[in-house]
Amino acid sequence: MVTFEIDDLIGVLKGLSPYLIGVLIILILATIITMGVKKKKKPTRKLIRSLTWLVTFAGVIIIINGIIFGPMSTLITLATDSTQKVSVATTNKAKKVAEDIAENGFVLLKNNDDLLPLKKTKKLNLFGWSSINPIYGGAGSGGINELYPIVSLEKGLEDGGFALNKNLNRFYKNYAKSRAAVSIKQQNWDLPEPPANKYSKKLINQAKEFSDTAVITLSRLAGEGANDIPQDMSKVPYQQNSKDYKDFNKGQHYLELSKTEKNMVNLVCHHFKKVIILYNGAYPFQLGFVNEHPEIKSVIWAPGPGNIGFEALGKILNGSVSPSGRTTDTFVYNLKKAPYYYNAEKTNYANKKLQDMTVHGFNAGKAQKFSPAFINYVENIYVGYKFYETAAKEQKINYRKTVQFPFGYGLSYTKFQQTMSNLQVKNGIIRFSVQSKNVGNVSGKDVIEVYYNPPYKNGGIEKASANLISYRKTKELQPGETQKITFTINEQDMASYDEKGEGAYILEKGIYEISINKNSHDVIASKNYEVHKTEIYNKNNKRKNDKVAAKNLLQDSEGTVTYLSRKDHFANYKKATSQPHNLYMPKKYLNNYHLNANYNPKRYLNKNDKRPVTNKNYGLKLTDLRGKSYDDPKWNKLLDQLTVKEMANTIALAGYQTPAIPAIGKVQNVDSDGPAAINNNFTHIGSIGFPIEVVIANTWSKKLAYEYGKIMGQMAKEMGSSGWYAPGMNTHRSAFTARNYEYFSEDGILSGYTAANSVLGAKSVGVYPTIKHFAMYDSNGKMVSAWATEQSIRENYLKPFEIAVKKGHANAAMASWAFLGNKWVGENKALNQQILRKEWGFRGFIVSDFFRSNGHGFMNADISLPNGVDAMLSTFAGGPNQVTYKNAPSNIKYMKRALHNILYTTVNSWVYSEDGQNTSLPTWKKIAYGIDLILTLMILGLGIMTVSKYRARKM
Repeated sequence: MVTFEIDDLIGVLKGLSPYLIGVLIILILATIITMGVKKKKKPTRKLIRSLTWLVTFAGVIIIINGIIFGPMSTLITLATDSTQKVSVATTNKAKKVAEDIAENGFVLLKNNDDLLPLKKTKKLNLFGWSSINPIYGGAGSGGINELYPIVSLEKGLEDGGFALNKNLNRFYKNYAKSRAAVSIKQQNWDLPEPPANKYSKKLINQAKEFSDTAVITLSRLAGEGANDIPQDMSKVPYQQNSKDYKDFNKGQHYLELSKTEKNMVNLVCHHFKKVIILYNGAYPFQLGFVNEHPEIKSVIWAPGPGNIGFEALGKILNGSVSPSGRTTDTFVYNLKKAPYYYNAEKTNYANKKLQDMTVHGFNAGKAQKFSPAFINYVENIYVGYKFYETAAKEQKINYRKTVQFPFGYGLSYTKFQQTMSNLQVKNGIIRFSVQSKNVGNVSGKDVIEVYYNPPYKNGGIEKASANLISYRKTKELQPGETQKITFTINEQDMASYDEKGEGAYILEKGIYEISINKNSHDVIASKNYEVHKTEIYNKNNKRKNDKVAAKNLLQDSEGTVTYLSRKDHFANYKKATSQPHNLYMPKKYLNNYHLNANYNPKRYLNKNDKRPVTNKNYGLKLTDLRGKSYDDPKWNKLLDQLTVKEMANTIALAGYQTPAIPAIGKVQNVDSDGPAAINNNFTHIGSIGFPIEVVIANTWSKKLAYEYGKIMGQMAKEMGSSGWYAPGMNTHRSAFTARNYEYFSEDGILSGYTAANSVLGAKSVGVYPTIKHFAMYDSNGKMVSAWATEQSIRENYLKPFEIAVKKGHANAAMASWAFLGNKWVGENKALNQQILRKEWGFRGFIVSDFFRSNGHGFMNADISLPNGVDAMLSTFAGGPNQVTYKNAPSNIKYMKRALHNILYTTVNSWVYSEDGQNTSLPTWKKIAYGIDLILTLMILGLGIMTVSKYRARKM
């Protein structure tokens, strides 16, 4: 989400400096002339002075025009286009889709004694301060706006037919009326909660008389900004709830109960025998305490519901909706024992050279520093459930004591029986069917989860023992009803990436167990599939869904880190998962590390390149290429028509839009934020807010993911946007990553298919989603070097993007703020050109993440264009978003390629359809031209009048 900071102002002033200097020079000259004619006769003196200041006025007007039609044109256009809004009809449709997502995406984690649904209870006591101030979304580009009414938690329950204890409501409001603001500008770790001794006997007794059922709401909020979720609350500022004790002791983290919360839970469980826990947060929480209280019968996970999602909560509690959501992350009892825990937060480098590269900037008007830092992805391929399932198989952990709620876990009010057919195999294609029968007493939806367990050789290619490969959600099944679903799996999708041996994907011979599961841990049924001969998918035998075979390209990203290995039952676990012991970047990587301050803009210039053709006139218009292949020969001719200035301007000013190029009929394409709501950050017009991406993934419904993408695309379209900065699809590597609410899951397959269907939905109405953040942005920082094995990068962190490209046909992407090894990802040609484009077949453009005026100290156009990033997400002319040597043959070549990518994506959007064309000038330009005309006539009139008066005096 765009914000305006002091360094942005400085950047604007730098960009305007030539114009401001011009104004100053004109004023100085006018003053000199005015003073210099003192000795002239009065009529002559008056004539010269009058004409001088008229010319000065005209000059200033010309310079102002140069500013508003030049460097400030994009900003003014974005800030003044407020005519297009989402229609009421589309908003109502969006509400329906959003509520469907919440109904399908809230997860029932526990339901002892079948407490839910509440068949007889119609009154509820809502405990927990968050019951009156729950979390609705996230903070930053993935947040929701305040333009539409929000269905509160209380309103959702009341709409579900429940009466609520108003005394408790008043009690919490008297304690604190609202939650401290959390946004991209500021973070806040306060957890307001009245201490247990504040609950009077009268209040508790009245609550017991009101209802025998209590609902405790616990919320956690984080978002886009400078820091991830605190792993040690004693190191961050937060408001204590009591003077008698600290809410958190040293070493306690944000994703466990505070002391005040714990006391409140104890209090409620002491007085009530029917207690429901509502966890309202995007991040896996330590919920082990629910097993300590037999009074806690039920637990519901309800992450950010957006504007309307809490309507679903009332329906789930009253039984009109049977919950069908499944977890998208693993919930463990102790997050400190997670393999990533000591390598979850960024660590600043100790090298003096890197410390001296600290970038100084501002956030919310406050000085802020960004220093070169790193995160070691030490867990290797064993991310999320893949570690816990494999570690259990290797007897490294006691699964039941470690994992509370597995990945893919969720309860229903009914019961299902799944049966799996035999495998039908032909040419490496595996087909089988699964029947799901509702054997319970109420209707509901089931989720069929398909996993595979590959053969593993000790010390061989790293492999997890459980790997999601496919899934489907059934329709609403009535009691006794059965649905049959057919699955088709390509054996090539079970191949592992062998970076240490063949440098290729390999399907090793042996037995592959294909199973249908209740969740990642509990197998319902399985069949064995045997591969008789090892297949190596190299350049002579590529996988069918690759354009060219994958090969080792990211070896430099491994660095010198020790990575977790399954060998000998995870024998190196302690060493691999310990805190970083070396805070220095090795010399061989340090020598090539650079930021903007020490970068040579000639680095990618080739003196042997010949100057490409520009500024030709073949009479082609951009619309002539709509629907044409990316490789159509006409593209070369169209690109030859462009001027260097047109290309450089388009690349540099691609923030929330791509500029118009009138000569080829390209209109301005507007791109809007974000995953949960369509937001125009300049006009402050937006759409209704959807449940966060975690809830969308929790549905395990490809159909709902498509509907989400389609309605988001329609709302963007009605707001005049052809691009959508979403979906976010980085991996939930750590529960402490603040932006996890903006992403789908810890699993690449679930994230990938949810994203792919969202992309297809948006594209169906002519809007191009910009999949983000490509790639390795699994933290909340800038200039953070991710060190990881190529196998883990390919199998986990790139997998969602790969599926979004191959299955969703995504044609726009956003480069992240991350570094992969010692390079910003925007400078990683292997990632952007070889893997994304050549291997996967991506056709379209890559835009940087938000640029600011200085590229945050590490992004610039000179390193982006040669390595596959085509556009800078900037709205200011001038600065590192501009190519330094625009007329260098190499840079012209890079710019033409970038324009090819940008134009290919934009021309295939709805804007260039027959009913989408709008080539008229922006309203502000029409007004500006009108004012210019009036001022011109006025200056001419005053000039004529001045001369006429002079002549009259002379006579």
